[in-house]
Order: sequence, then structure tokens, then C-alpha cells
Amino acid sequence: MEVSVDLTLSPLQDDYEKHIIDFIKALRDSEFTILENPLSTQIFGSYDKLMPFLNEEIRRSFENTDISVLTMKVVKTNRSDYEPNF
Repeated sequence: MEVSVDLTLSPLQDDYEKHIIDFIKALRDSEFTILENPLSTQIFGSYDKLMPFLNEEIRRSFENTDISVLTMKVVKTNRSDYEPNF
């Protein structure tokens, strides 16, 4: 099953940028398709491969921050090739 995941990491501390950059770089270094925009990062792939990867990277990010909020939306389809038709 293919999924699309939209992630927004919000570390609640002064050096938040470093933690966001580290998280995005870890996603970029993965085998998955990544799309970035100023508000969030999307990652696409097989549910069975993607979710364990995200679990590990989220855990790693949380371990390196005092307080963090992660907003995640999961869609049951790979939307990486979406193009608006309007």
C-alpha cells in the first residue's frame, strides 16, 4: 500500500532551525520521494517501509530537542505526481 505523509516539525526552543534542518536532511537521505515547501515536507512510499523509517527519524529528532511538536497527515495513496488541473 502506497502512502503520502505531510510532516511539520516545530521544535519549541531558540535553536529550532537546526533541528528542522537536521530532520529534513535525514528525510532527504532516505530512499523515499520527498517534496518540500516553506510550511511542510511531504514524503511518499510504501507504508510498510516508510512508517518504520519515520518512527525512527521522529524518535531521533525528539531525543535531540527539549520540546517538539510534530504534525503529521497520512493519505492512503501516493500523491507525489499530483498536478492541479485548474
